[in-house]
Amino acid sequence: MKQPRHWFIYTNNQSNKKRFLDQLYTGAYLEEYGQCSQDKTRLFSDSEIDRLISEEERHDFKTVTTPNDQPLNAMSSGEQKKALFSELVKHPPELLILDNPFTHLDMASQSELKQLLSEIATQSSIIQLSSRVADKLPFIKRCSVLQADHQITAISEADLKTHSFPKHIVLNSKNIPPPLKPMEMEGKEVIVFDAVNVSFAERPILQNINWTVNKGEFWQLSGKNGSGKTTLLSMITGENTKGYGQNLVLFGKLKGSGESLWEIKKQIGYVTPAMTRLFNGYHSVVNMVVSGLFDSVGLYQKPSDLQLNLAAQWLEVLNLKPLKPTNFKDLSLGQQRLVMIARAMIKHPPLLILDEPTADLDDDSAALFVALVNKIAQESDTAIIYVSHSLEPSLQPSHHYLLEANALGSTGKVVT
Repeated sequence: MKQPRHWFIYTNNQSNKKRFLDQLYTGAYLEEYGQCSQDKTRLFSDSEIDRLISEEERHDFKTVTTPNDQPLNAMSSGEQKKALFSELVKHPPELLILDNPFTHLDMASQSELKQLLSEIATQSSIIQLSSRVADKLPFIKRCSVLQADHQITAISEADLKTHSFPKHIVLNSKNIPPPLKPMEMEGKEVIVFDAVNVSFAERPILQNINWTVNKGEFWQLSGKNGSGKTTLLSMITGENTKGYGQNLVLFGKLKGSGESLWEIKKQIGYVTPAMTRLFNGYHSVVNMVVSGLFDSVGLYQKPSDLQLNLAAQWLEVLNLKPLKPTNFKDLSLGQQRLVMIARAMIKHPPLLILDEPTADLDDDSAALFVALVNKIAQESDTAIIYVSHSLEPSLQPSHHYLLEANALGSTGKVVT
């Protein structure tokens, strides 16, 4: 039996990671990384979860064993990763490729995964790709960097700790631009949960949730995987019918009092990594920002000069104005995420929801994204709900709501 070997590959958001992973998984670099054939190699990544979900939806069969026999697309991102990992290690492969393995996992689950990986490392070779230096598994000593030109450059473990890619973009000092037309909302309370309970198939999910989000407040929402954060957000966005018949007030109106799903959604700016993958056509950067005025996936009508000028002002704040005609697909991941938040904020909606917004971003891009969120909180009346397991040291929320899981359903509390 071959002695397992392990590698850590640091990527930034200019690295062509997809190309590297495709080549690695289909047989390239075999001599350098252990000479494993494809059938003895397994990939642990968000893209693999997306592929499995697509297969389940197309062929109507289970690809992964899950708790309570749930389909993958009905689970939270963290629960999906746990289910996939359990499936992968039923028969440990010769080579296990980890692509940002800790995204979407709470701190306890990250610790558990690190312990499991250290055990698996005694029999399987591991390649860990990560955009965060701090996520490097401690037993891996061979380190390298995936450069923008696809070259892999070896780097010492000591140098990796101080390694930083050049910053390609910074925020402009100008204030964010005002909306063309302010959005009206009754009162100051954006969201009110009053003793709200949620169960699915007699399984309690949320218990006696009391939470009020007021105009202009910046909230961080946290809780372990499976604590009900996704359920809570889906009730706010109107996609979860469990909000009907309860004391849930959205934008000044009791849930179920005659509002349409469209009326709810048009008052919410929403950014999540999965959304970026919806925009896979040839949309220019400026059109992507303008499309936020129409709540459309892409722009399918001729914008006015005023609308184009407003989008240009947002790109100026992001220092991306020279990229106006560039295809959105051709931006780095960090630049795409900035454009997505500009698209979400161009109307200054009453509520901005950021769900795991820095997932897969490198250290520099995550810091830049957080700086933009802080700027929006300071310069607008939009209420912000920021959901993440990543501990971004520069994030400046004014309030924190914590979901604590238990057998009777998660309870919530304001953390001071």
